Amino acid sequence: MEHSVHGSATATAWSAVLVAAVVPAALRCLRRSPLWERISVPTGVSLPLLVLTHAWAVLGDAVGLAPPGGAVITEPVLLAAAVLFWLPAVARTRHRLDDPGRCLYLFLAAPLLDLPAVGTVAAGHTVAGLAMMVGMLPVGVAAAAVTWSWVNREEREALADQAARLGGGDPVAR
Repeated sequence: MEHSVHGSATATAWSAVLVAAVVPAALRCLRRSPLWERISVPTGVSLPLLVLTHAWAVLGDAVGLAPPGGAVITEPVLLAAAVLFWLPAVARTRHRLDDPGRCLYLFLAAPLLDLPAVGTVAAGHTVAGLAMMVGMLPVGVAAAAVTWSWVNREEREALADQAARLGGGDPVAR
């Protein structure tokens, strides 16, 4: 029994890391691909799609909604939903979010994606649920990084505007 719980926790953590870290990293590397423009969807579709697909993939067995193929079916669907989710935050498409939008989008997604893990813990699979929460941490880290980048950019622009109003020059060089 201990071995199957470990296997389940490992599979759960890997699935979470794929969604939360591997997909966005790959999209970031390929963010200028013309494919993304063709497949991107509005955030009002991509966020609920990922949240519901993730819940289905994680809790499908518990609620009797798992397909006959199990993870062979749910994982590719989950990865496709993850690609659609990350596109507005990472890629250059017509659905690209501005900095405040990306912050809100990612900070909203983080706890919603943890809800199936809470259900997993509540169902008695504590290790698998905690592994999923840890695996999903990159979503929160991405939200914090986007916020930090946005705040720093706003500060630099404000300092540049102030320097321009006061007679030019680089405010950092003074």
